[in-house]
Amino acid sequence: MAGFLLITVFLCLNCGSFLVVSRPAVTPTVALNSALTSAESLFSAGKPSATEVPATSHRRSVSKPSTAPGRLSEAAGKKEREEEGPPELECPPLGLESLKVKDAQLRASSYKRRGLGPHRGRLNIQSGIEDGDIYDGAWCAQHRDKKQWLEVDARQLTRFTGVVLQGRNSIWSWDVVHTYKVQFSNDTLVWKPCLNGTEEAVFEGNQDAETPVLALFNTSTVARYIRINPQTWYQNGTKGDICLRAEVLGCALPDPNQIYPWQTEPTDKLDFRHHNYKEMRKLMKSVHETCPDITHIYTIGKSYTGLKLYVMEISDNPGKHELGEPEFRYVAGMHGNEVLGRELLLSLMQYICQEYKRGDQRIVRLVKETRIHLLPSMNPDGYEMAFKKGSELAGWALGRYSYEGIDMNHNFADLNSGMWTAIELETDRSKLINHYFPIPEQYTTEEAFVASETRAVISWMQNIPFVLGANLHGGELVVTYPYDMTRDWAPREHTPTPDESFFRWLAVVYASTNQVMSNPDRRPCHNKDFLRYNNIINGADWHNVPGSMNDFSYLHTNCFEVTVELSCDKFPHASELPVEWENNRESLLTYMEQVHRGIKGVVRDKDTGAGIADAIIKVDDIDHHIRSVADGDYWRLLNPGEYRVTATAEGYLPSSRTCQVMYDHYPTICDFRLTKVPKQRLKELLAKGGKLPKDLQLRLRQLRMRKLRVTTKAINQRRAAAAARRAKRV
Repeated sequence: MAGFLLITVFLCLNCGSFLVVSRPAVTPTVALNSALTSAESLFSAGKPSATEVPATSHRRSVSKPSTAPGRLSEAAGKKEREEEGPPELECPPLGLESLKVKDAQLRASSYKRRGLGPHRGRLNIQSGIEDGDIYDGAWCAQHRDKKQWLEVDARQLTRFTGVVLQGRNSIWSWDVVHTYKVQFSNDTLVWKPCLNGTEEAVFEGNQDAETPVLALFNTSTVARYIRINPQTWYQNGTKGDICLRAEVLGCALPDPNQIYPWQTEPTDKLDFRHHNYKEMRKLMKSVHETCPDITHIYTIGKSYTGLKLYVMEISDNPGKHELGEPEFRYVAGMHGNEVLGRELLLSLMQYICQEYKRGDQRIVRLVKETRIHLLPSMNPDGYEMAFKKGSELAGWALGRYSYEGIDMNHNFADLNSGMWTAIELETDRSKLINHYFPIPEQYTTEEAFVASETRAVISWMQNIPFVLGANLHGGELVVTYPYDMTRDWAPREHTPTPDESFFRWLAVVYASTNQVMSNPDRRPCHNKDFLRYNNIINGADWHNVPGSMNDFSYLHTNCFEVTVELSCDKFPHASELPVEWENNRESLLTYMEQVHRGIKGVVRDKDTGAGIADAIIKVDDIDHHIRSVADGDYWRLLNPGEYRVTATAEGYLPSSRTCQVMYDHYPTICDFRLTKVPKQRLKELLAKGGKLPKDLQLRLRQLRMRKLRVTTKAINQRRAAAAARRAKRV
């Protein structure tokens, strides 16, 4: 993995020097200077062995001192920041953050209460709202002395190379460990300290609660158990507690019981690593060159810093919409530091290409019947910030927001409030609209605080008639469905859409086929047990999210969309990507196949046979309509059952029919042929109403979208002119 650190600190505490790398909360940094040269003696049953285990070689980002050890000149630092990524550590994390390390593998000398037990001492774990609940934000010792410890059982001989430490996550308390020692054991009876030279090493801990601090051991040690032993901590007068969250770095020694390579190697041969912007482009280009007949790469816009938002299209006829073929999208990386979705989509495009060439019938059918769009990075600026820190040092929030500091998950137009206000004020429900809600005028102005990435995605939604999509996030294990916003701005409240039953089906499809979510024995990630909800929840019932992409998509377009929280760890280590792919592969494919549920058809003019655009498709007892697209084709997602469906269009008489949705993979075909309204009758309708109520919202929407495109173009032109002026001055 790649990235860099701004501050590299070398400490010498009473003994030989060792390295401590700390990360500031926001600013990207300079490279790590480490040298792991040999392993500590292997020992068992408390008695050291004379056998030395040499450390394996590894790539390092080495800073070159100019005037003093551990310091970089400004020019050297700038050059290194431009060229280097995060340090590639010799050994990966054991998995405290990712939950690979189970609760039973964590012990402590003492703890204040259950919610502050050793099982809560995991890097980046998030607390509940109230102190005192069972989901607090760290391990906290009951006693305040230097005899307290947090112990990790690796369950096999492991070469330990370092520790990452954080303070307590809490909105009420401030608890951090300033310095600590480390001990090792093979039997928990006899412990051997981590040494620097001939004396026990003391490592630098945290100065704030959220910044992860990495300490690499001067010599790696082979053992089964490791203890973190705090020495000094924030006293807060006499009320300061010993609290910490941690991750341990270590390489498991080969297991003699695993004699077959297939026991450890991933099934699919994919590029399992973290890809920065350049590497992502390179991989997408490689997939296109391998499968040019079914792939097409295009861009929907640029980020604030000018990075392009690339999309991979996969279809048997890429580049254009085919009559009757539904459009599907996956969007990842809305929060730049939630990186698993990005890597899953890159793996997905590789997998589809490989399996299509092999002739896998499931994949061939999916490609021939669906137009698939994969946007792996909606927030590339945020991702680059997190990537340069690396998986263990990015923390919980670095890279979440856009370069301008915008949370894109709250940045789409709030259409919910206008809808609910209209429902409360209008006594005649026939005058209410329930779909294609117009964008508020203030949202489309140049002064509106709307990210360029958000504008690009909105335009993308308008240009392509998406039917189904999913928004991939990280930091939890749950699938959420609209509405995401509560009706009365309550902190949380179940707020269903008219399509509640189908949204629940979509959420269940992903959650039930995900290997981790569907595991009944898994533990909660942070502070909510979603197993109680079968790993699905109405978004607003979790927390209030105004301006979400899911709600906007449902109210402004034909597209249904859910949010998938993919893993407890927002930025899993590269070594965990093969397992995460296995966990999610079936879910990703099965969810895409749901775009073929329900009914579809073409609305045509009875006389000419031409497709009718913007025809309204109504389903009895479901107060949410959709519209036909340019060629008259439409798709209406529905659960199995019998439905009375009506098609209406301006200037045509409405037509109704009964459509039966089966459990088959294929949708039910429900075509409509509409008869034009006699001209005299049309004139009477116009004269009576003075306007066309059903068309008014559509026209308003079109005008505002035109204005949005114009303002976006003006913004981009000003930015380009400013960049040109700066370049000219240089």
